[in-house]
Amino acid sequence: MRRILAIVLALSTLAVFLSLARSSPPPTIDARDLNQMKIFAYRDWQSTGVTVNPGDVVNIRARGRWLYTPNEWHSPAGHPRFRAPQFYPLPGVPGGALIGKIGDNGKPFYVGANISIQSQASGQLYLRIDDDILSDNEGEVDVDVRVEK
Repeated sequence: MRRILAIVLALSTLAVFLSLARSSPPPTIDARDLNQMKIFAYRDWQSTGVTVNPGDVVNIRARGRWLYTPNEWHSPAGHPRFRAPQFYPLPGVPGGALIGKIGDNGKPFYVGANISIQSQASGQLYLRIDDDILSDNEGEVDVDVRVEK
């Protein structure tokens, strides 16, 4: 009898818990969290999941540290002394900087730590580190993307 009573009590408690869990509203997600992502130094072009159209203003803010030269960590703004050579995806900007492109065949542009740019193209926004050999890189940067239509 005690065993049956214990089982009934346990099942009743579980039923009450499940009904409370179902009646609770889902947690609120801040819209700012929906567009935040990580861009990894050792990966090629990474989709942000954001589609851009001509005339849209794209605001990108990045923070964090990554490594593309031995033992020299730096920000998404790129290396303070070394410029990207001609064989990098975007030559002439600080080496190891965060760069972007719009669409699969878009022309790369400098992002760095913060940029606001009006799009001339349509397509997905892609980001990556400006480097030719990705396999020896480390780290990632957190990126916040906002698009104003």
